[in-house]
Amino acid sequence: MARVEMTMPKMGESIMEGTVLKWLKQVGDAIEQDESVLEVATDKVDTEVPAIQAGTLAEILVQEGQVVAVGAPIAVIETEVGAATAAPAPAQTAPASANGQAHAVPYLPEPNDPQAPLAAQALQGATYQPGRFLSPLVLSIAREEGVSAADLEYLPGTGKENRVTKKDILDYVAAGKPPLRPDAVPAPSDAEPAPVLKSAAAAAPVAPSPAPTAPSPAPAAASVKPAPSVSGGQELIEMDRMRKMIAQRMVDSKRIAPHVTSFVEADVTELVNWRNRHKDAYKKREGENLTFTPIFIQAVARAIQDFPNINVSVDGDYIIKKRDINIGVAVALPSGNLIVPVIHRADQLNLNGLSKKVNDLANRARTNKLKPEDLEGGTYTLSNVGSFGNVMGTPIIMQPQVAIMAVGAIKKKPAVIETPQGDLIGVRQFMFLSHSYDHRVVDGSLGGMFVRKVADYLEQFDPNTSI
Repeated sequence: MARVEMTMPKMGESIMEGTVLKWLKQVGDAIEQDESVLEVATDKVDTEVPAIQAGTLAEILVQEGQVVAVGAPIAVIETEVGAATAAPAPAQTAPASANGQAHAVPYLPEPNDPQAPLAAQALQGATYQPGRFLSPLVLSIAREEGVSAADLEYLPGTGKENRVTKKDILDYVAAGKPPLRPDAVPAPSDAEPAPVLKSAAAAAPVAPSPAPTAPSPAPAAASVKPAPSVSGGQELIEMDRMRKMIAQRMVDSKRIAPHVTSFVEADVTELVNWRNRHKDAYKKREGENLTFTPIFIQAVARAIQDFPNINVSVDGDYIIKKRDINIGVAVALPSGNLIVPVIHRADQLNLNGLSKKVNDLANRARTNKLKPEDLEGGTYTLSNVGSFGNVMGTPIIMQPQVAIMAVGAIKKKPAVIETPQGDLIGVRQFMFLSHSYDHRVVDGSLGGMFVRKVADYLEQFDPNTSI
C-alpha cells in the first residue's frame, strides 16, 4: 500500500513556517490531486494547501493551531485503490510534554529577515492550547503591544468563525486596550476551554499550576525605543506592523543599493487615443476596466527582452541573471500601505491577458485574498505614481531586484509636430518615466537606454492593436 507524506509547502521567499488554521478533510476522506486539504496562515496571507496526490487521507500529523516549519510532514496520503476501506491509522499530534501540552515548532527566520527578532520572540516561546485559535501575526502583535492572554481570550473577532484578524487587534490597541469583561462577549463553551498563552518554560514537564488572574508585565527590552513625547498640538501615531516592515525594507534597500534615477518624457498620444476608443467596449465585454497599466507592463517586458542585464539580482560578488520576466506591480491598499503582487512570465501574455491579470491581482490585494505565490519571484517592479496625480517620482528598488520604474500622470502639453509641410504647434499627451537602478551592476548607459526603450515602445504603440 503506497503511502505518500505531505509536507508543509514553502509559501513565499521569506516564509519559513505556517500555522494550520483548519483541516478541510478528515482521516479516511477521499481526496483528489490538487484538492484543498487544509488552510494555513502565515504572517502575510492565509491560503489553502492542495493535495499532492489523489488517494485517501490516512493520517493527520499536526493539529489545528500548530506552527509548522516549511518542509515538515503534516499528513500521510494512501494512494492505492481501496485504501479508503482500510482502517485509518490514528491521527498523530505534535510532540507533547509530560503534562500533555503541545509544543510549538520553533521559529526559523531567514538571515537578514527584518521581522526575525520580533517573530522569534512572539513564536518561539508561545503557543495556544486547544481552544480559541490566534494566528502567528495576531500573536506577534499581541506580544509587541503587551496585550494579555486574558484580553485575547475575549477580544471580539470579525474573521471567519469569529477569528481575530490583524485589523481587530490593531483597532483594540488603537483604542487604548480597554479591559474586556468576560460577560461582554460570548465565553468559550465547556467543550472548548479558554486558551492559555503558555511560555516555553511553562511547557516543561512539571505539574500544572493555576493560570494567574493577571499576567505580570514583561520587562521592557533594552533595545525598545520609548515613545517620543509630544505637545498638546501634536498627535502620536504608532506605525502598524506592515508600515514598520515597509520602512525597514526601504531603509535596507537604500543601504544595500546605490540608487541612480534616469528620466525620460514620452509622447503617448496614440496610446491614449487607442484606449479611449476601446475602454467602453472592453468594460461592456469583460466587466473590467481597461487601464494603462497592462500597456506599461507590456512595454517593460519587451524592453527587458532587449536589455536582459536589467533582469538580474546580486549575491555577493555574483550576478544572477533571471530567465523569467516576472514583473511586480505596486498596489495601494485601503490602509494606505503598498503591496507588490507579481505577474509571472509577463512577456508570454498578450494585452488582454495582462489586463485580466492586473485587475485580478489588484482586486485580491485590496480584499486580502492574495496567495503566497502571488507575492514571490519578482524580477522587476513597476509603480504607477500617475494614478495619484504625480507626474514623476524616484522609486526605491525592491530587493533583491536591481531596478524599478515609476510612470507618471499623462498630461496634455503643447508640442512641436514635424510634418512634410513644416513644423506645427499642437496638443499632445505626455508622461514621464522614472527609472531607479542599482549602480553596483547597472551603469548609467544601461539604465538610461532601458528607460528610453520603454518610452519608444509606448510612443510607437500600434493604434490598430486589438484587444
